[in-house]
Amino acid sequence: MARNVEFDEALAIQKAMEVFWKKGYNGASLRDLTDAMKINSSSLYNTIGDKQELFVRCVQHYTDLRKLDWEKRLKSKKSPLATLVDYIHEAVNIIINGEDSCMAVKSAFEVATNDLRVKQILAADDQRSYQFLHDLIKNAMQQGEIRDDEDPALLADYFNSTWTGWYESYILHKDPVKIRRMAEYFIKQLSK
Repeated sequence: MARNVEFDEALAIQKAMEVFWKKGYNGASLRDLTDAMKINSSSLYNTIGDKQELFVRCVQHYTDLRKLDWEKRLKSKKSPLATLVDYIHEAVNIIINGEDSCMAVKSAFEVATNDLRVKQILAADDQRSYQFLHDLIKNAMQQGEIRDDEDPALLADYFNSTWTGWYESYILHKDPVKIRRMAEYFIKQLSK
């Protein structure tokens, strides 16, 4: 009689997400994933499904973690502008020092163009990112930290696009000074 495979599915998804994050969808083999999850391939198929289904669940997990982070930041006791500046500096550090950078950006370029479910998850994540930035900027404007003649919607969209551009620039040029200078310029433009 075959024994039932018991495992912590949330932990397994986290481990698989880390593999996809590092290697990308195409670079992650089934063996890489099952080794990280500490299960065999038949257990994967019986509990989660195939590699594609696992990837979709991992992208969802990643974006859920980002959502929790944004919610925590919005509740912070720091001023909205200070929270935004911290977020920008952390983004720069992730780009420059993180081996794996942003899984959402990587997934958007590698998989989202061909997978509707991944595209929908990332579109929802992008909307939450926009809303997070919009709320911070609007709150900073209300507190007099950012000029009140700015458009919070435009600034939120601009930062979302800019962040992706910084990521691409670093991949191509590996120039941390360039990324830091662009970030400081953006912060300077926001500040009164």
